[in-house]
Amino acid sequence: MSNYLEPIKMELILPLNAKRKLQFFAAGDNNNKSARSYQPQFKELLQAVFKKRAYFADFFGGGIEALDGVQHNARAFSIKTSDIPVVVGTAYNKGANVAFGTGTGATTRFGERTEIIYVDTDVNYSWEWTFHEGIDRATVNNDFDAAVADRLDLQAQAKVQKFDNQHGAFIASVAGATKALTAYTNDAVLALFNELSTYYVNIEAIGDKVAKVTPALYNAIVDHPLTTSAKGSSANIDNNGIIRFKGFEIQEVPEAKLAEGVAAYVYIKGVGKAFTGINTARTIESEDFDGVALQGHGKAGEYILPDNKPAVVKVTGPAVMPEG
Repeated sequence: MSNYLEPIKMELILPLNAKRKLQFFAAGDNNNKSARSYQPQFKELLQAVFKKRAYFADFFGGGIEALDGVQHNARAFSIKTSDIPVVVGTAYNKGANVAFGTGTGATTRFGERTEIIYVDTDVNYSWEWTFHEGIDRATVNNDFDAAVADRLDLQAQAKVQKFDNQHGAFIASVAGATKALTAYTNDAVLALFNELSTYYVNIEAIGDKVAKVTPALYNAIVDHPLTTSAKGSSANIDNNGIIRFKGFEIQEVPEAKLAEGVAAYVYIKGVGKAFTGINTARTIESEDFDGVALQGHGKAGEYILPDNKPAVVKVTGPAVMPEG
């Protein structure tokens, strides 16, 4: 049985009121220090925003693993892997001289013994992010601590956008198969999803299948005859929304989130892992103006088990020709 699609589990922290906690933190015992650290608060903001706004969050199990106070400059974590295939013996050997008689102490009725050895595989960060802003008491025109909280919230949203772009490129790079959509016609769309359905059955992939599609492909699916209620499809044409098509959950994403010339990413949910390490999230008093510099720096990356890559499919598509 294939071991594709075994989701990589991660721990997710979801604060109920992150912004209020930030303001409380800023007004606390840390208030008289020249530098204030916001790493735990920024970590929670990132995780909460990622779960709600990242287009590809489900590829990574619905969340991002975040660690504050990073100590390693390259390695994010290590996993134990083994590439030793499973050996299935043909039969239990009951020969008179196997494990008994002349074979005592020299043979076994179980067949050859395979030693299992796991290898430590390091997973490294692959890219970095930063932010650097200034809040001047003379010009901010808002409560100072509220401004810090607001900017950290907005920075978390901006970083999730960057994560999303990186994650889209990562999905394209690890796709184990490529399929082609020849046209945005009913027949071509149906042929594509029939081929995808057959592919996932044949690789014995078990899990929730999702297709992140461009607006052109999304509209072609919504307008497809199979999405009518008479066909029993999970679609709502009146709201221009569709839930499932040929066993795939369909989700529309902006064209910019997919690689050029790509109409869809198709995968089983939870096959990868996204992570980030927060080196710095702080305010520090500035010598150049009456206020603080708001600074942040971190590392990030993605990982997928090699055995899970066949469950990721990249669908190329034709250019959408303008009307008229």
